[in-house]
Amino acid sequence: MDIVWDEKGLVPAVVQDAATGEVLMLAYMNREALERTLATGRAHFYSRKRQRIWMKGEESGNVMEVKEILVDCDRDAVLLKVEPKGPACHTGHKSCFFTSFEGKEVEPVQEKELYGGGCSILERVYEVILERKAHPEREDSYTALLFRKGLDKILKKVGEEATEVVIGCKNGDKDEIVYEVADLFFHTLVALAYFDIAPYQVYEELRRRFGKSGLRK
Repeated sequence: MDIVWDEKGLVPAVVQDAATGEVLMLAYMNREALERTLATGRAHFYSRKRQRIWMKGEESGNVMEVKEILVDCDRDAVLLKVEPKGPACHTGHKSCFFTSFEGKEVEPVQEKELYGGGCSILERVYEVILERKAHPEREDSYTALLFRKGLDKILKKVGEEATEVVIGCKNGDKDEIVYEVADLFFHTLVALAYFDIAPYQVYEELRRRFGKSGLRK
């Protein structure tokens, strides 16, 4: 597809979370960065400051898996829909757009209604889990310890927490149930992160099943 490059051979690239629709960052691409992105499936950009091509996450590990690339009507801007493997911003925020025009730090707007208003906290916890996975050497992190111990340890914890949920339900204690389900959710997210499966992939599977009978005829 033909792109209308500017006088410096660049095109602005808007990056959007494929799952939530949230705008994560704005960067620039030259022809080679776009070609590398298409070839690898991971977002590459051109740094105007450093005057070189860079892959998002090449240092932090917070890479972006590209799901789709769209071109605007004038063909002078591109939109990358991505699955982020961690925060998009170097400050640690999910999105680079977290400051109001008045200079106040705000939470980025998220399209929570896409999967229900309660999913954003799962996404935020998952982002932290991915960061710990990228830095398993952290001695002060329980999550990093789980990744150091490996898959068997992670799966053991998932099994233990599932059993605790059953016990909590048998006891009929609502506070206990909530506490144990939170533990189960957390350790399940760790298991998903181990296999690089993002929560939105589970949401999509649930959405695919929604409205369908679970009974076989």
